[in-house]
Amino acid sequence: RSSDLAAGGRLWGRVGALSGALAVTAGAYGAHGFRHSDRNEYLKELYATANHYHFLHSLALLAVPHCRRPLLAGSLLTAGMVLFCGSFYYQAITEDPTFTKAAPIGGTALILGWAAMAL
Repeated sequence: RSSDLAAGGRLWGRVGALSGALAVTAGAYGAHGFRHSDRNEYLKELYATANHYHFLHSLALLAVPHCRRPLLAGSLLTAGMVLFCGSFYYQAITEDPTFTKAAPIGGTALILGWAAMAL
C-alpha cells in the first residue's frame, strides 16, 4: 500500500514537470508570437493570465508528492489548470468565448487543490 502511495505521489511530480515544460513553451509563444499579433489587449492579457496561473500551479504540482493526499490534491490542481488556464488560452487564441464558463469551475478546483494539500 505504501509503495502504491509513493508511486502515485511520484506521478504528480512528473505531471507537474511536464506541465511546467508546457507552461514555458506557452510562455515563449506568448512572448515571441502571440504578444506581437494583432489581437486586442484583452486577449493578450487573458493569454498572459492563463500562462501565469499555468506556471504557478505546475510548480504547486511538484509539491503534491509531499502532501498527505496526493491523489486528491493533484487531481484538483490538474483539473483546475485544464479548466481555468485551458479556457483562457482557448479564448485568447481563437477569440471564441465558448468555454469561458469553465474558468470559475477551474478556479474553484485550484483553490480546493491548495486546500487539499493542507489536509
